[in-house]
Amino acid sequence: MRLTVHSDFALRLLMYLAVGEGRLATIADVALRYGISRNHLMKVAYNLGVAGYIETVRGRSGGLRLARPAQDINLGDVVRFTEPDMALVPCFKPIEEDCVIAPCCGLRGALARANAAFLAVLDEYSLADLVKPRAPMRALLGIEVASRSGVASARG
Repeated sequence: MRLTVHSDFALRLLMYLAVGEGRLATIADVALRYGISRNHLMKVAYNLGVAGYIETVRGRSGGLRLARPAQDINLGDVVRFTEPDMALVPCFKPIEEDCVIAPCCGLRGALARANAAFLAVLDEYSLADLVKPRAPMRALLGIEVASRSGVASARG
């Protein structure tokens, strides 16, 4: 199984926002920190916004942030949203490909179970689980968050 670049960028964006703990982030900053396509990330952010995972704040000081707590964002749900076509082989698609062995094929059942197991494991994780501990990830991404004293820090 291989996830698309869209899913990869979606998960990375969500993780970036989660370690920022409510700090607004721009698409340009996230793209720069990860070294990924800004244009592709804009599409990903739009889709995550439509799905209710992130929210945007418009204006000069605007940016992106999580729309709900990281512990309430399930990894399996995100992957199901970003990977609408999880068909591992053509015969999984709604309009099945003709296959001469379809009536007795054991491969289809085995792959269906493998796909279900893959998603079941992802269902065990929340976005919060992916960013523990936060401090090392903040440091690697150069994210500064305001501490209780109001001083910016990459600690966590």
